[in-house]
Amino acid sequence: MIKWRGTTYRFHPLFVIMMCFSIATGYFLELITLFGIVFVHEMGHVAAAKGLGWSVKEVQLLPFGGVAVVDEPGSIPAREEIIVALAGPLQNAVMAGAASVLHRFGVWDDGWGQYFIQANVLIGLFNLLPILPLDGGRVMQALLSYALSFHRSLMCCVWISLLLSLFVVFLSLIHMNDAGIQLNLLIIGLFLFYSNWHGYRNIPFSHLRFLMNRGARTGKMIEKGALAQPIVVYKNRSVAQIVRLFMRERYHLIYVLNEKGAIQAVLPEQRIIATYFIDNKPGAAVSELIG
Repeated sequence: MIKWRGTTYRFHPLFVIMMCFSIATGYFLELITLFGIVFVHEMGHVAAAKGLGWSVKEVQLLPFGGVAVVDEPGSIPAREEIIVALAGPLQNAVMAGAASVLHRFGVWDDGWGQYFIQANVLIGLFNLLPILPLDGGRVMQALLSYALSFHRSLMCCVWISLLLSLFVVFLSLIHMNDAGIQLNLLIIGLFLFYSNWHGYRNIPFSHLRFLMNRGARTGKMIEKGALAQPIVVYKNRSVAQIVRLFMRERYHLIYVLNEKGAIQAVLPEQRIIATYFIDNKPGAAVSELIG
């Protein structure tokens, strides 16, 4: 574990397993190369995040990238999350491109150089797969948040990630009879599946964290003069049901309809959030909020 400029860097247990496996099989040079590539990849994320004003608490280094823990969960604009997510694979593209140029001019002409290029390409492309917590999964979730409620985007991304994680496991076993099990790919696939299963079970907590940070995000949107996205519900809908309809990149006005379909009241989303947290009445019908 290393702490530098307010950010803690540590190896994820999966990286430690892969390190031990590489040393045991005599691939120490490849291990050092992989560590350097992953570190530069992750520093791309950290540099982009801090450049946008994020507070990065911790970085967990994985064999194929890393996971950054930030202080502003749920309040980060989707556009910024996309920028930060793509900053990692961009470093791989730059490193692979630079190594290719050096190789072309004969400056770097050996097997290790080829491995360096291939490792960057593989790590960069693998991270762009739409699987959480890979960079592609984060981009997918950010893009879906423009069209879906935050809760639904969480559900969609986790289920897509679970299915694709199982596909990675399947790929590691598909040639088991001929070439044996691809152990590295199997371990990564199982890790991704476990990570997303854990994420699925924590969706209520992730959504709650989103709601807790909602005030700061909506304040910034209102300050800029954001257009309101209406949410139309009948008066018997509960507050807990309504907050599941909130979108990450929209400010909401809630139109409450009576039994005849006529508008009975229009409530700002802050009133719903206050009832949910301050009044502690998530099960209250929205009609109870109408004075």
